[in-house]
Amino acid sequence: MTCEPLFGARWDGEATSFAVFSSVARRIELALPNGRVSLEREARGVWTARAPAPPGTAYAYHVEGPRGAVGFARPLIDPYARAVQGDVAAGQGRALVVEPSFPWGEDRPPRIPWRDTLIYECHVGALTARHPEVPPELRGTYLGLACEPVIQHLRRLGVTAVELLPVHHALPEAHLRARGRQNVWGYSTLSYFAPDPRYATGDDGRQVREFQTMVRTLHAAGIEVLLDVVYNHTCEGGPDDPAFSFRGFDEEAYYLFDPSQPGRYYDVTGCGNTFAVAHPRGLQFVMDSLRYWVEVLHVDGFRFDLAPALARDPRRPGGWGRFFDVVLQDPLLSTVKLIAEPWDLGPGGYRLGRFPAGWAEWNDRYRDGLRRFWRGDEGLLGEVATRIFGSSDVFGADTLRGPLASVNYVACHDGFTLADLASYERKHNEANGEDNRDGTDANWSIHWGVEGPTRDPEVLARRARHQRNLIASLAFSLGVPMLNMGDELGRSQRGNNNPYCLDDETTWVDWALDTRRAALLEFARRAFALRREHPALRSARFLAPEELRWFGPDGAPLEEGDWQDPARKSVLAHLKASGEELLLLLHAERTERAFALPLGRWKVRLDTWEDDLEPSLVEGSLLRPGPSLLLLERAKEDAGADG
Repeated sequence: MTCEPLFGARWDGEATSFAVFSSVARRIELALPNGRVSLEREARGVWTARAPAPPGTAYAYHVEGPRGAVGFARPLIDPYARAVQGDVAAGQGRALVVEPSFPWGEDRPPRIPWRDTLIYECHVGALTARHPEVPPELRGTYLGLACEPVIQHLRRLGVTAVELLPVHHALPEAHLRARGRQNVWGYSTLSYFAPDPRYATGDDGRQVREFQTMVRTLHAAGIEVLLDVVYNHTCEGGPDDPAFSFRGFDEEAYYLFDPSQPGRYYDVTGCGNTFAVAHPRGLQFVMDSLRYWVEVLHVDGFRFDLAPALARDPRRPGGWGRFFDVVLQDPLLSTVKLIAEPWDLGPGGYRLGRFPAGWAEWNDRYRDGLRRFWRGDEGLLGEVATRIFGSSDVFGADTLRGPLASVNYVACHDGFTLADLASYERKHNEANGEDNRDGTDANWSIHWGVEGPTRDPEVLARRARHQRNLIASLAFSLGVPMLNMGDELGRSQRGNNNPYCLDDETTWVDWALDTRRAALLEFARRAFALRREHPALRSARFLAPEELRWFGPDGAPLEEGDWQDPARKSVLAHLKASGEELLLLLHAERTERAFALPLGRWKVRLDTWEDDLEPSLVEGSLLRPGPSLLLLERAKEDAGADG
């Protein structure tokens, strides 16, 4: 049995059935290469036609309705289009009939458990645009991402899931089109069923097969494919902007209207509109799209951009959660990974920790706490301890949730890269053409002596340690780690923290590694390998007091008042869980400090002070330079010693 939706264009081997929804249209015509076909209106606003249109046939709709003759003259893209080609903004775009079959063979979803997951957030185009081992014709494409050198890089790093920035067919916003720019990140969706042909070798429908080929290849390597999806708004902007698709069919079914401003859209996205998931047809559309990507294109989960917007209904301001409940009740979607960006721009829109069990959430409190701690801010000791061990204050209230509800990250596409967090204290977004006004000013970064590029060896050494401290913290934290594309390679965006419209060296990953960047890559591999090795670092539950104890550098247990001391920046965490015993030493001071260790001998497993590590055993006390992080494991011959 298939979940293939009723709507769209469906080829059955003999002809294609076309179906769209509009409760307000007076007339709808289907434009095919050899002429037009009138659609018949059936029950509940469903319009249908059947025509001899094999896969590859281009088509568009013309709708006569409340928007008048302008709407009828303009070709509209099928909201359920499986592929789109041509310049939609110029009125030359068309949907395509797509071949429904694909040789999946023995493809199966990897089904990686959350506790074993390492997410790698990446942009399909930017990841391989400069990769020397990817064939030039495949760089920046779905097939390029699926090339063996890229897969081997991901596997050696320990990546189990790629989270792709939006690959739904996108259309740049009006202000970008006027400046001749693209929304390179793709957060401006036109077609929610159609893979974007920007990442294919052509737009004649091959974008679908090449996307499927990528998924099949990554699955064979044990890597899941997650999609960053933007169901909160579309590319159509405000009600006065051009109609490309949804608005021309039935805007009240697809957009929320503001009850306080008749004729104006309800906008909690900052993009001119909010998608009407509260409308039965809007909800059906989103659910049909999600199921299609899972069943037909075999993806393994989704990260929902501005997720609270999907639960909003301005007619019922206090009502939340219908969409999330519907997804969890769905027999197909409830089996895949679901991740929320837990905020939007509307009232009460910051909802971290308030999503239902079954959903994970991007944890910006983790991001900000770790950034501030390692740059040396005061008063962060309790904050960083809570974040590293699962954010129980955020996710602990619901007994059905635990640390794995937290997607931990220190950098993502939106903001400074890891290297820039250690190299810049101000954003440098001039290339975006917005007078450096765009992008956040709250970066919690540090340049360690010089703003931007430098050859000073001491500054470079400090920057390398800062990056290692953040990577190691991420690897050893309870929760689901997410690594930003290229951060393991020292990728810089030259201080730009919002390069959403730049498709150039600013955003492309540079795969040519010097000694310093190669050392960082090797360090990241070791850190995440240690995470895989130690179950205590991947606990699905919050650790009990007897499993996790905290000590000051003097070896004394920390009291409540110690956590409130703003000057404290160093702590020793003693873990006895999952049949193993570990020490995690966090030292954010910039001076040396002696640490008293629990009785017995300890094996040093990772030290962020140095690039490389010779295995060593320590006992008694340890003099630590800072800032630095140290992971130690109880020596096997001392296992069971009283700590």
